[in-house]
Amino acid sequence: MIEHVKILYRGGEGELVEKKSRFIATTRPVETEEEALAFIEEMKKKYWDARHHCSAYVIGDRGQVQRCSDDGEPGQTAGRPMLDVLLGAEVRNICVVVTRYFGGTLLGTGGLVRAYSGAAQEGLKNSVIVEKHLGVRLKITTDYNGIGKIQYVAGQMGLTILDTEYTEQVVVWLMIPSGQQDAFQAQITEKTGGRAVMEPEGTLYYGNLGKELILFES
Repeated sequence: MIEHVKILYRGGEGELVEKKSRFIATTRPVETEEEALAFIEEMKKKYWDARHHCSAYVIGDRGQVQRCSDDGEPGQTAGRPMLDVLLGAEVRNICVVVTRYFGGTLLGTGGLVRAYSGAAQEGLKNSVIVEKHLGVRLKITTDYNGIGKIQYVAGQMGLTILDTEYTEQVVVWLMIPSGQQDAFQAQITEKTGGRAVMEPEGTLYYGNLGKELILFES
Protein backbone atom coordinates (compact mmCIF):
# COMPACT_ATOMS: atom_id res chain seq x y z
CA MET A 1 0.00 0.00 0.00
CA ILE A 2 1.23 3.48 -0.83
CA GLU A 3 2.33 5.48 2.25
CA HIS A 4 0.68 8.80 1.38
CA VAL A 5 -1.22 10.41 -1.47
CA LYS A 6 -3.03 13.70 -2.10
CA ILE A 7 -6.67 13.43 -3.14
CA LEU A 8 -9.46 15.83 -3.98
CA TYR A 9 -11.69 15.81 -0.88
CA ARG A 10 -14.19 18.47 -1.91
CA GLY A 11 -14.67 19.99 -5.35
CA GLY A 12 -14.79 23.65 -6.23
CA GLU A 13 -15.11 26.18 -9.04
CA GLY A 14 -12.87 28.80 -10.57
CA GLU A 15 -13.22 31.18 -13.51
CA LEU A 16 -10.89 32.94 -15.90
CA VAL A 17 -11.71 35.47 -18.65
CA GLU A 18 -9.43 35.81 -21.65
CA LYS A 19 -10.34 38.22 -24.48
CA LYS A 20 -14.03 37.98 -23.53
CA SER A 21 -14.01 34.18 -23.54
CA ARG A 22 -15.14 32.74 -20.19
CA PHE A 23 -13.43 29.61 -18.90
CA ILE A 24 -15.31 28.02 -15.99
CA ALA A 25 -13.48 25.24 -14.17
CA THR A 26 -15.32 22.76 -11.97
CA THR A 27 -13.64 19.97 -9.99
CA ARG A 28 -15.23 16.85 -8.50
CA PRO A 29 -13.84 13.91 -6.47
CA VAL A 30 -14.11 10.67 -8.49
CA GLU A 31 -12.99 7.14 -7.71
CA THR A 32 -13.90 5.43 -10.99
CA GLU A 33 -13.84 6.30 -14.66
CA GLU A 34 -17.63 5.90 -14.73
CA GLU A 35 -17.99 8.61 -12.09
CA ALA A 36 -15.70 10.91 -14.08
CA LEU A 37 -17.66 10.41 -17.31
CA ALA A 38 -20.97 10.98 -15.50
CA PHE A 39 -19.60 14.23 -14.03
CA ILE A 40 -18.48 15.43 -17.48
CA GLU A 41 -21.97 14.77 -18.83
CA GLU A 42 -23.47 16.60 -15.87
CA MET A 43 -21.38 19.70 -16.68
CA LYS A 44 -22.39 19.53 -20.33
CA LYS A 45 -26.04 19.60 -19.30
CA LYS A 46 -25.52 22.36 -16.75
CA TYR A 47 -23.74 24.61 -19.28
CA TRP A 48 -25.67 23.34 -22.29
CA ASP A 49 -25.23 26.56 -24.26
CA ALA A 50 -21.42 26.64 -24.03
CA ARG A 51 -19.17 25.80 -26.98
CA HIS A 52 -16.65 23.49 -25.32
CA HIS A 53 -16.45 21.27 -22.23
CA CYS A 54 -12.84 20.13 -22.00
CA SER A 55 -11.88 17.67 -19.30
CA ALA A 56 -9.11 15.80 -17.55
CA TYR A 57 -9.05 13.26 -14.75
CA VAL A 58 -6.57 11.24 -12.72
CA ILE A 59 -7.81 8.21 -10.78
CA GLY A 60 -6.02 5.79 -8.45
CA ASP A 61 -3.44 6.23 -5.69
CA ARG A 62 -0.67 5.92 -8.26
CA GLY A 63 -2.55 7.76 -11.00
CA GLN A 64 -3.25 4.53 -12.87
CA VAL A 65 -6.05 6.10 -14.97
CA GLN A 66 -5.30 9.36 -16.78
CA ARG A 67 -7.55 10.75 -19.51
CA CYS A 68 -8.18 14.12 -21.14
CA SER A 69 -10.34 15.60 -23.87
CA ASP A 70 -10.04 18.74 -26.03
CA ASP A 71 -13.78 18.54 -26.89
CA GLY A 72 -13.40 20.25 -30.26
CA GLU A 73 -10.56 22.65 -29.40
CA PRO A 74 -7.33 22.29 -31.44
CA GLY A 75 -5.38 19.20 -30.40
CA GLN A 76 -3.26 19.41 -27.24
CA THR A 77 -4.49 22.94 -26.38
CA ALA A 78 -7.01 22.11 -23.64
CA GLY A 79 -7.24 18.61 -22.16
CA ARG A 80 -3.52 17.90 -22.03
CA PRO A 81 -2.60 21.22 -20.35
CA MET A 82 -5.37 20.60 -17.81
CA LEU A 83 -4.08 17.09 -17.16
CA ASP A 84 -0.57 18.49 -16.70
CA VAL A 85 -1.92 20.82 -14.00
CA LEU A 86 -3.43 17.87 -12.11
CA LEU A 87 -0.27 15.80 -12.44
CA GLY A 88 1.90 18.73 -11.42
CA ALA A 89 -0.18 19.21 -8.28
CA GLU A 90 0.08 15.43 -7.64
CA VAL A 91 -3.64 15.21 -6.86
CA ARG A 92 -5.46 11.92 -7.39
CA ASN A 93 -9.12 10.91 -7.68
CA ILE A 94 -9.99 14.19 -9.34
CA CYS A 95 -11.85 15.25 -12.46
CA VAL A 96 -11.84 18.80 -13.79
CA VAL A 97 -14.13 20.16 -16.51
CA VAL A 98 -13.39 23.55 -18.04
CA THR A 99 -16.39 25.01 -19.86
CA ARG A 100 -15.70 27.71 -22.44
CA TYR A 101 -18.08 30.41 -23.57
CA PHE A 102 -16.55 31.84 -26.75
CA GLY A 103 -16.04 35.60 -26.64
CA GLY A 104 -15.65 36.18 -30.38
CA THR A 105 -11.85 36.49 -30.49
CA LEU A 106 -9.56 33.59 -31.44
CA LEU A 107 -6.86 33.00 -28.82
CA GLY A 108 -4.39 30.94 -30.84
CA THR A 109 -2.86 27.70 -29.59
CA GLY A 110 -0.63 29.38 -27.01
CA GLY A 111 -3.49 31.45 -25.66
CA LEU A 112 -5.72 28.39 -25.37
CA VAL A 113 -3.06 26.43 -23.49
CA ARG A 114 -2.59 29.29 -21.02
CA ALA A 115 -6.34 29.80 -20.59
CA TYR A 116 -7.24 26.15 -20.00
CA SER A 117 -4.31 25.45 -17.70
CA GLY A 118 -4.97 28.73 -15.85
CA ALA A 119 -8.64 27.88 -15.40
CA ALA A 120 -7.75 24.41 -14.08
CA GLN A 121 -5.41 26.04 -11.56
CA GLU A 122 -8.21 28.39 -10.46
CA GLY A 123 -10.46 25.38 -9.94
CA LEU A 124 -7.81 23.69 -7.80
CA LYS A 125 -7.34 26.83 -5.69
CA ASN A 126 -11.01 26.71 -4.73
CA SER A 127 -11.04 22.98 -4.01
CA VAL A 128 -10.24 21.10 -0.81
CA ILE A 129 -7.26 18.77 -1.15
CA VAL A 130 -6.35 16.35 1.63
CA GLU A 131 -3.20 14.28 1.99
CA LYS A 132 -4.03 10.71 2.97
CA HIS A 133 -1.50 8.88 5.14
CA LEU A 134 -1.31 5.15 5.74
CA GLY A 135 -1.62 4.66 9.48
CA VAL A 136 -2.14 2.14 12.25
CA ARG A 137 -4.95 2.41 14.78
CA LEU A 138 -3.25 1.50 18.06
CA LYS A 139 -4.98 0.63 21.34
CA ILE A 140 -2.92 1.20 24.49
CA THR A 141 -3.99 0.01 27.93
CA THR A 142 -2.10 1.51 30.85
CA ASP A 143 -2.41 2.59 34.48
CA TYR A 144 -3.03 6.15 35.58
CA ASN A 145 0.70 6.74 36.00
CA GLY A 146 1.28 5.95 32.34
CA ILE A 147 -1.32 8.15 30.65
CA GLY A 148 0.67 11.37 31.02
CA LYS A 149 3.74 9.71 29.53
CA ILE A 150 1.74 8.42 26.56
CA GLN A 151 0.22 11.85 25.97
CA TYR A 152 3.68 13.43 26.16
CA VAL A 153 5.25 11.05 23.61
CA ALA A 154 2.23 11.40 21.31
CA GLY A 155 2.49 15.19 21.50
CA GLN A 156 6.24 15.12 20.80
CA MET A 157 5.67 12.98 17.70
CA GLY A 158 2.64 14.99 16.52
CA LEU A 159 0.28 12.01 16.79
CA THR A 160 -3.50 12.25 17.07
CA ILE A 161 -5.30 10.69 20.05
CA LEU A 162 -8.65 9.38 18.81
CA ASP A 163 -10.26 8.53 22.13
CA THR A 164 -9.48 7.93 25.80
CA GLU A 165 -11.46 5.73 28.22
CA TYR A 166 -11.00 6.01 31.97
CA THR A 167 -12.07 3.05 34.15
CA GLU A 168 -9.88 1.05 36.55
CA GLN A 169 -7.24 1.47 33.88
CA VAL A 170 -6.84 3.93 31.03
CA VAL A 171 -7.36 2.90 27.40
CA VAL A 172 -6.07 5.21 24.65
CA TRP A 173 -6.59 4.90 20.90
CA LEU A 174 -4.19 6.67 18.53
CA MET A 175 -3.54 7.01 14.81
CA ILE A 176 0.12 6.49 13.98
CA PRO A 177 1.78 6.79 10.56
CA SER A 178 2.84 3.26 9.66
CA GLY A 179 6.48 4.32 9.40
CA GLN A 180 6.50 5.64 13.00
CA GLN A 181 4.85 2.71 14.74
CA ASP A 182 8.00 0.91 15.86
CA ALA A 183 9.66 4.09 17.17
CA PHE A 184 6.51 5.10 19.07
CA GLN A 185 6.00 1.69 20.66
CA ALA A 186 9.65 1.55 21.71
CA GLN A 187 9.33 4.94 23.45
CA ILE A 188 6.10 3.94 25.21
CA THR A 189 7.67 0.70 26.42
CA GLU A 190 10.65 2.62 27.77
CA LYS A 191 8.66 5.47 29.40
CA THR A 192 6.16 3.15 31.09
CA GLY A 193 8.64 0.48 32.10
CA GLY A 194 6.88 -2.02 29.87
CA ARG A 195 3.57 -1.67 31.75
CA ALA A 196 1.58 -0.41 28.76
CA VAL A 197 -0.14 -3.05 26.61
CA MET A 198 -0.24 -2.07 22.92
CA GLU A 199 -2.55 -3.74 20.40
CA PRO A 200 -2.67 -2.71 16.72
CA GLU A 201 -6.30 -2.71 15.55
CA GLY A 202 -5.81 -2.42 11.84
CA THR A 203 -4.32 -0.33 9.07
CA LEU A 204 -6.23 2.46 7.36
CA TYR A 205 -5.78 5.82 5.67
CA TYR A 206 -6.34 9.06 7.52
CA GLY A 207 -5.92 12.76 6.79
CA ASN A 208 -6.21 16.15 8.44
CA LEU A 209 -8.71 18.80 7.38
CA GLY A 210 -7.66 21.74 9.49
CA LYS A 211 -7.93 20.41 13.05
CA GLU A 212 -10.36 17.66 12.04
CA LEU A 213 -9.08 14.10 11.62
CA ILE A 214 -10.63 12.21 8.70
CA LEU A 215 -10.60 8.41 8.57
CA PHE A 216 -10.97 6.82 5.15
CA GLU A 217 -12.56 3.46 4.44
CA SER A 218 -10.03 0.86 3.29
